[in-house]
Amino acid sequence: MASARSHDGPGPLRRTGRSIGRALKYPFTGAARSIRRATHAHGAGESGLGKLIELHAVNGAGDVMITVALASTVFFSVPTDQARGRVALYLAVTMAPFILLAPVIGPLLDRLPHGRRAAMAGSMLARALLALTMSAAVATGGLELYPAALGVLVCSKAYGVVRSAVVPRLLPPRFSLVKANSRVTLAGLLATGAAAPIGAGLQTIGPPWPLYGACVIFAGGAALAFTLPPKVDSAKGERKAQLVPPHGESAPRPEPLRSSDRRSGRKERKRKENGERRPGLRSVGPSVMHGLQANAAHRALSGFLIFFLAFLLREHPLAGQSAAISLGIVGVAAGVGNALGTAVGSWLRARGPEIIIASVLGLALGVAVLAAVFFSTVMVAALAATAGLTQALSKLSLDAMIQRDVPEEVRTSAFARSETLLQMAWVAGGAIGIALPLNGVLGMSVAAGLLALGASTSVRGLLGAARRGSPHPRVA
Repeated sequence: MASARSHDGPGPLRRTGRSIGRALKYPFTGAARSIRRATHAHGAGESGLGKLIELHAVNGAGDVMITVALASTVFFSVPTDQARGRVALYLAVTMAPFILLAPVIGPLLDRLPHGRRAAMAGSMLARALLALTMSAAVATGGLELYPAALGVLVCSKAYGVVRSAVVPRLLPPRFSLVKANSRVTLAGLLATGAAAPIGAGLQTIGPPWPLYGACVIFAGGAALAFTLPPKVDSAKGERKAQLVPPHGESAPRPEPLRSSDRRSGRKERKRKENGERRPGLRSVGPSVMHGLQANAAHRALSGFLIFFLAFLLREHPLAGQSAAISLGIVGVAAGVGNALGTAVGSWLRARGPEIIIASVLGLALGVAVLAAVFFSTVMVAALAATAGLTQALSKLSLDAMIQRDVPEEVRTSAFARSETLLQMAWVAGGAIGIALPLNGVLGMSVAAGLLALGASTSVRGLLGAARRGSPHPRVA
């Protein structure tokens, strides 16, 4: 009898159980397969870009978990006046030291060209451990919370710098850098949007729970970083880039290196014999420097709006809305604008990046002026959405110009240095936002002033460079 049952296969109860198990697992396995198909499409799987897209999604999910925990402790759990003092303390203990540390991040990571996977994994693992450290202090808001938050901030920015440096090494065939960065950025935005409500749900269980979630996510990200292709750690043909040539000198434009020259090092010896210095970003054309100035204005605006509107809308919510809903409206508007800008940037590819940067800077400035003159709920949401859209488009266009104008031998370093400067601009904008009186018209005027300063230093140069064209384009 037993042998007959064995011959006929599993019993009906077992078959039913397996069917139910497959049905319960399908939403998760099906979603995982769909995500894998999307991230690995168009050659991204073969080149390794798909792995980086997934890693960046993990990074975004972990960061938003920590943001939810900090916002609930530092901002929402106390009255407005006390919250402002706490956030000011948070800025003093975390942002101010970061301003001093940020210039060191790029040069330090330049010394790790053969350890980029380890650097990204290390930033993930460090944040996992720091999240556990913060979980013990997040309920009380003790001072020990702030040094850990500084460590998380530094690790997050270090990851961003390394990620920007890695993307050029993982480009699939016929893939522009702007398209690759669009995919990576969009994955981070989608993961952030998906993880934010999960973090809010964990917060209802207890203040430490979003940090426990962040710890698990970052631990998984540390393991995922080592699945990137080994070519990520290759530094063949690279040298460090300087943002500006030595004082009083104009560094000559370097010739593109031939592969045989890179293999043998003859080009490097020739440069030394001729007394030439390392190529700098300014030496490869004005577009990159002017694009960096415009992007710094966008990043400063982003940091300013995050901190200023957070307090303004808590004290003076949008018409007919609570403070939490008001902040949610502005946050969703900024997120939608950022996602739209990323999608449009991918569609535009690298068409006229100078014109794109100048145009979106003018658009953001115009909306900021209107928000200052006609301050209202609609204009605040419009400025948040516009800031998100224009920042995304401007950054993607800057990436395209670096790819086009910066030689491959220093392109990786250029991404690291430029990203560090942009993070410093964000910190400066945030500091202005926390120090400003909570007056809507004044705040929108300051926002317009930040953009006007960026436009005055960059737009004329960008338009002039667009008319002249790139003298030595390196990307078709």
